[in-house]
Parts: sequence; structure tokens; C-alpha cells
Amino acid sequence: MKTAPSILRTAFYRDHAHLLCSSYRHWTGERLLNAGDPSEDLAGQLYAAPFGIVSHGTEADPIFNFGNAVALELFEMSWEAFTRLPSRESAEPIGREERATLLARVSGAGFIDDYRGVRISASGRRFIIERASVWNLIDEMGTHRGQAAKLDKWSYL
Repeated sequence: MKTAPSILRTAFYRDHAHLLCSSYRHWTGERLLNAGDPSEDLAGQLYAAPFGIVSHGTEADPIFNFGNAVALELFEMSWEAFTRLPSRESAEPIGREERATLLARVSGAGFIDDYRGVRISASGRRFIIERASVWNLIDEMGTHRGQAAKLDKWSYL
């Protein structure tokens, strides 16, 4: 397992890890991690999770702001490269309209658990994600902070 980037120990990522988990619980009623009480290093636990987790912010062209070790391996990217990537670029150009439809669906419903779509890694390797959970990130005031996805099942094409 790759070592978690030191940036995950910053206040932003400490708060972001709680946002990922609390928003997931808000929409699903379930815990994102099966840990008991989250430790101080919740961001590190998310980074080391056995499934992929990605999130992006609320920019006009949203940029990924989190990708755990599984996601970085799938996308064949470093933390630094991934967290500069507009999330739309994780799909091939032909799949971007489908991705936009998905994100609009999530925006309206708050959460879906049946996403299926083709993604592409930095080296051009294509893979299909199946039955992914995608949810809106909302803070304690109900303010929209982005979207996240949990990737449990994928296969290379």
C-alpha cells in the first residue's frame, strides 16, 4: 500500500474526511468506513480503504480534491497529478455527456448506488466501474461542497 500523502494531515483534509463520511451517512444511513470511533487520522483511513474513493469540489469545472490509494492506482496517477485533474477528464470524451447526466442525477437525488461507466487512466488504460455509489457532499449547514464516489467494483477493458 502506498504511503498516504502528508497533505492529508492538514486541517482541510481532516475536515474533508469528516465531510466525506458524514455526507455518506446522511444519504445512506451507513458508515463509509467500518471503523468504530474514527481516529484522528480519518483521512489516512480513507486513503487506505480497500475500495476506491474520489471527490471533487464545486468549481465551474470541478477538480478532483481527493483520491485514495485504490483510486490513484486505477487512474495510474500520483496524488499531485490527480488533485489537479478536472473530474470530467477521468472519462473519455465520448463518455463525458453520460457522466454529466449522472452528476445531474446525483445533484437532484443526493445519492445513487447504481452508477456504471467507463473511465480512462493516465496511460490510456480503460476500465469500467459498476454499481458505484455517488453522493453529494453537504456540510452541517446543508451547503453543497461537491460530490464523491465509492468504487467497489471495476474491471479492465
